[in-house]
Amino acid sequence: MKYALIFIITAVLSTGCLSIDANEESSPEPLSKTYINPLNGYSQIVSVAQNGVTTLYVSGQIGEGENLEQQMRSALNNMQTHLAEAGATLDDLVKITTFIVDYEPADLDTFRRVRREIMGNDDMPASTLVGVEALGLPEWQIEIEGVAVIPSTP
Repeated sequence: MKYALIFIITAVLSTGCLSIDANEESSPEPLSKTYINPLNGYSQIVSVAQNGVTTLYVSGQIGEGENLEQQMRSALNNMQTHLAEAGATLDDLVKITTFIVDYEPADLDTFRRVRREIMGNDDMPASTLVGVEALGLPEWQIEIEGVAVIPSTP
């Protein structure tokens, strides 16, 4: 039982859910949420700020075009546009999740090439690629969602 309690305390401290500072006299800054470009039942971005850090949760971005490459370029352009509205860039992304309809291994080459051309090849965000049967509309071949972190503005 003693070890279980130590494990739980260690896990809570390591996730940042609890901070102990003997010199800290003030309580943490309240959490602030901003909904950017709300649409039909969702927002393009939800911005969550606390203690000088803002985390941006970007809804899945789709693109236009006749093939996977064109749609991926368009989706990343849409991502860039929405991040800019929140004061961020593609460089601020810490995680992306990409959904590709009817994924085949050859799609990975296209995905990597386009991602490298647009986002570079250094300091890349964590990334998950998921093959799916379908997205919201039949013409959508790819959807990319992201999480970005930036300093909060005063």
